Amino acid sequence: MAKGFYISKTVGVVGIMVGAAAVATIITLSVLYSQEKAKNNEVKPTEGTTMTTTTTTAAPTTAPSNEPWDSYRLPDTLLPDTYDVTLWPRLKPDNRGIYIFTGNSSVVFKCMKETDLILIHSNKLNLTAAPTLTALGSTPAPTIKTHWMQVNTQYLVIQLNDNLKVGESYKLFTEFLGELADDLSGFYRSVYQEDGQEKVVATSQMHPTYARKTFPCFDEPAMKAVFHITVLHERGTVALSNGIEIETVNATVDGTAVTITRFEPTPRMSSYLLALVVSDFMNVQSIQSTLIRIWARRKAVTDGHCAYALNLTGPILQFFEDYYKIPYPLSKSDQIALPDFYFGAMENWGLVTYRETYLFYDPLISSNANKKKTATLIAHELAHMWFGNLVTLKWWNEVWLNEGFATYVSYLGADYAEPTWHLKDLIILDDVHKVFAVDALASSRPLSSKEEDITRPEQISEVFDTISYSKGASVLRMLSEFLTEPVFLQGLKTYLNTFAYKNTVGSDLWDHLQRAVDTNGTVLLPMTVGEIMDRWVLQMGFPVVTINTATGQLSQKHFLLEPESVVDAPSQFDYEWIVPVNWMKSGVEQTPVWLLERSAFHSEMRTVGGDWVLLNLNLTGYYRVNYDTENWERILNQLNSNHQAVPDINRAQIVDDAFNLARAKMIPVSLALNTTKFLSQEMAYLPWQSALNNLDYFYLMFDQTDIYESMQAYLRKQITPLFEHFRNITTDWTEVPDGHTDQYNQVNAIRVACSTGVDGCQNLTAEWFTQWMQHPEQNPIHPNLRSTVYCSAVAAGGAKEWDFAWEMLQTASIASEADKLMSALACTKDTGLLERYLTFTLDPMKIRKQDATSVIVQIAGNVEGRSLAWNFTTLNWRYIFTEYGVGSFSFAKLISGITQTFSTQYQLDQLLQFKAENADVGFGSASSALDQAIEKTKANMKWVSENQREIRDWFRAETA
Repeated sequence: MAKGFYISKTVGVVGIMVGAAAVATIITLSVLYSQEKAKNNEVKPTEGTTMTTTTTTAAPTTAPSNEPWDSYRLPDTLLPDTYDVTLWPRLKPDNRGIYIFTGNSSVVFKCMKETDLILIHSNKLNLTAAPTLTALGSTPAPTIKTHWMQVNTQYLVIQLNDNLKVGESYKLFTEFLGELADDLSGFYRSVYQEDGQEKVVATSQMHPTYARKTFPCFDEPAMKAVFHITVLHERGTVALSNGIEIETVNATVDGTAVTITRFEPTPRMSSYLLALVVSDFMNVQSIQSTLIRIWARRKAVTDGHCAYALNLTGPILQFFEDYYKIPYPLSKSDQIALPDFYFGAMENWGLVTYRETYLFYDPLISSNANKKKTATLIAHELAHMWFGNLVTLKWWNEVWLNEGFATYVSYLGADYAEPTWHLKDLIILDDVHKVFAVDALASSRPLSSKEEDITRPEQISEVFDTISYSKGASVLRMLSEFLTEPVFLQGLKTYLNTFAYKNTVGSDLWDHLQRAVDTNGTVLLPMTVGEIMDRWVLQMGFPVVTINTATGQLSQKHFLLEPESVVDAPSQFDYEWIVPVNWMKSGVEQTPVWLLERSAFHSEMRTVGGDWVLLNLNLTGYYRVNYDTENWERILNQLNSNHQAVPDINRAQIVDDAFNLARAKMIPVSLALNTTKFLSQEMAYLPWQSALNNLDYFYLMFDQTDIYESMQAYLRKQITPLFEHFRNITTDWTEVPDGHTDQYNQVNAIRVACSTGVDGCQNLTAEWFTQWMQHPEQNPIHPNLRSTVYCSAVAAGGAKEWDFAWEMLQTASIASEADKLMSALACTKDTGLLERYLTFTLDPMKIRKQDATSVIVQIAGNVEGRSLAWNFTTLNWRYIFTEYGVGSFSFAKLISGITQTFSTQYQLDQLLQFKAENADVGFGSASSALDQAIEKTKANMKWVSENQREIRDWFRAETA
């Protein structure tokens, strides 16, 4: 628990005494602002090519060459050491209506190889004076011959009249101006309403390649340096950065009253981890071994929305200090909730930024799912303070190790903070199953790419995908399991200590884990850690492991959802894996084995009589499992007679494996459907959610066919016992189930019961919603149930219900509630309302940019909105791509979301036409998603044509 909890206003301002450093800053910024004012009518800040010296030349316009400035990678000639950066964001527009920031930067760098060229990243910045170069040694610095902005590769190019000397250090000084745009990248502005007043926040998102949009810098993760940051800002606002504030003074600069805040220097770190915020936010804080502050809008703080995050942060930091065996490296831990933020959160060292919906929690409004997301996301970001920030991967081609590790241990950290929730089990649904669906495509990719294949900013953004996060987490979980956690942690400890404040490649971790294995002496591996993991990291996909219980033959093959698809990507391992196999026989756990080749015999896996074999216990291995027909039947008999003899996770896995094996034509689809029969007796969340996730695909394919009604009847029959179970244990919906996942399953029971027409369900949700409409100030619907109830009521209602939900969205006091209402608005069956809602996504005053693509995808998930969302996206692609082009996930999610039901030749033709017609515009981070959508559509067409009759017959037989 937090000690010394109190609400703090902004840091007090020191008035009269101004130190020498601050005076120098004021003079510099005064001159700079005078220059900027004189230039206001010359150029817009985003044009980024205007210089103030006659030596400036235009960027070359010829075809790409072998010149260093045409490469997207920095040369290895210069290495930064320190930056002194001063920034002044204007929170009011200038006389052209443009928000700007001005600044200057001095970067000290060392010459590693003789060169007469300085390449330093700079994007959308105007230099307001000629850059200057000075030597810090005895030899004078070369003079500058010429300089220009190389726009395509985002460099400031400086050519010198002589060579820089190896081993010597130099200082490059630049003055610049940029636009404080609302584009959610670099140094940007966020706008929100509070007490009827519009307020502006200057904030930042430097990751992965946007620090260069804030000041000229060597913007690659291996170019670590120490950052000395000073910020000028409006009186009455507070400035935050990575380090603690060490000096705050009031001053007048060029007639403008400002506060100047200087920050503690950062540790040596990558430029993408830098963070800056200027706002009038407040904080809640606690002082334990580390100062912890949670910053947010004033009303959010006074309403208590930050208390849960504050209470979590201390225990999670303590957990990771114990886990890594290294103290938290900084003097404070700030976390801040921003009104406009594209990503879920960003692990800036010492100042973590969040989208509001993920940091705020209000027990009267937020659901337990919101609470779980807050816990796991805080744990994810704090895990990065060591793994990612203290020790950083050399280049983005191995970003999976950074993000996959944080995803995996986020479950451990959150589980420590909330031990009764059993959070570690949820990785199965949230990550393993999710990434299986992507990684089973021929268009998937390996976890690690070649360094030379990931160079351009859009390529870098594209690798922040489900493969990196979820497959990364899944294979690391498998690795920890077969090494045992003590050995895994021992290797991790030496890795972090060896490479603190440095950069690594993936093999460095394998080397340290291998040393831990060798030191421990009790873990027996068939090969080295590196040799085992290379199979999982350097080739895409995963195996399906098949056991024939009549012979004991164990075999593996590359699992593909579409077995006839052609895998063009070669693999040095020929799509074989080194597979750890843990297993049980008739409920008794057996000695694990390794599958080292395509096929091997294990006589102990043969069965007699009614014995059944189950592989991949608790899904610790990253692979699917198939069985001989007789063993499948014995497993189904066990599930139908006493399903609890099979572990919860494996009940979920049996369902998920079976449905996907059926899609891959490895077992009959009727066998997969048979794995859902035991659900009429099942009350646990994991198996139910696994089944619903898989049946969703059947709904996507068949909800406009004659199969739909019998499918509804079957699911209604299966869900009714669960619905009645929760009605009983909640005393007719007046209480909340005790268990965390039981609360999740209560939501499933109501959602499916209402959508399939279980007696009394829709009347129940409509009654709750009507009560709220009659008394908007008092919402009677429990927070856990709101998403389901809102959607059900809006779907069953008309314009009156939709307009009420829209009105409540405008007045929602917490972002998680706004998210529920935004989703519910997409549930209406009125196509006119859906079309109106789609147009709202183009107006940031109605739907924030960060939410626009989610709304479009939600509308596409409504059978009435599918074609509307597709037509809207294709018609407006150029605008959407230009306006919403920052997110690494958004376009991929948009394309996959609006095409998930595609299963006809006409829809495939539309996809191919869309790809051809927009080749000139581009697809950014959606390039892979578009290829996957085409592949999935072809697979859907084939699957529907081959399975429709069998599925129709099965559902009719089960509901006769």
